Amino acid sequence: MNEEVLVEVKGVYKSYSIRTHFFKKLSFYALLDVSLKIKKGEVLVLLGESGCGKTTLGKIILDLEKPEKGEVFWFGHPLNSLNRIHYKRIRPKIQALFQDSFASLNPRFKIKEILTEPYLINFNSSKREALMRAIEVLHQVGLNEEFLERYPHQLSGGQRQRVALARALITEPKLIILDEPTSALDMTIQSQILLLLKKLKEDKKLSYLLITHSLPTALEMADRVVVMYLGRIIETFKKDFFRKIKHHPYTEMLLKSFPDPFSDNPPEVTHIKGEPASPLKRPSGCEFHPRCPEADSLCSKERPPLRGNLSYQISCFKRNES
Repeated sequence: MNEEVLVEVKGVYKSYSIRTHFFKKLSFYALLDVSLKIKKGEVLVLLGESGCGKTTLGKIILDLEKPEKGEVFWFGHPLNSLNRIHYKRIRPKIQALFQDSFASLNPRFKIKEILTEPYLINFNSSKREALMRAIEVLHQVGLNEEFLERYPHQLSGGQRQRVALARALITEPKLIILDEPTSALDMTIQSQILLLLKKLKEDKKLSYLLITHSLPTALEMADRVVVMYLGRIIETFKKDFFRKIKHHPYTEMLLKSFPDPFSDNPPEVTHIKGEPASPLKRPSGCEFHPRCPEADSLCSKERPPLRGNLSYQISCFKRNES
């Protein structure tokens, strides 16, 4: 039986322009030929360093930005050809939880208004019905109705993130885009939010697209992991295959960035050559080759395609040979 696909991205490109000295414009690609699917009930993790294109892809999936090339499909429908009525009907089914909850919550609104506004906009309901729904989602994220009369600045960081999550839940979404949802919180609160997200996923049959640079967070939450580097997908794998496969050299670098604190063995200290390349001066061939300890002349001339199967894909000449 085919699994239901909630969102599909096909061959998406996205570029930006910046002004330099003497008003000269330079363009660079944040995304290059990116394709992926998010299936019903799964957690797909986008993993990579800052600037690799993760957040840009999330914004394109949310329709906050438009791709230059390629297509985005919501529930099987091409986003660029949806009429206004159909768009309004399915838009509430895709919501987001961002890193900075303080910036994403209107400081002039009480929590009551923050929660009821999206419900009133998207559903033909009374204010009383919206308020009852707001109380319901507050309870689901571990807060009570006393918070309705508070303003965002009166809450702790963890409480604000719970309110932001409640706002995402109030429209009964099928997919939530989680953009670094715990990175601004301390370790204890991070753990609580991740446990809450897991519980809500099971209780409400949700799907998540989790954007993160943290490998431990990725492995804690993921069903599938997509690794990005300089705007391209360079590796994908199911979490069950994590210990069974030989990863892309870049993924291995990320692994060594998060040594196991409970291991009896000392962490392996590896010095990776150089810094991430600028998208303004993209290397030829494989974009990672200037930093890769295994690169040879072929890697600097040709870019390896993404090859593999449904469980594991990789863009690496060396790994494709093994």
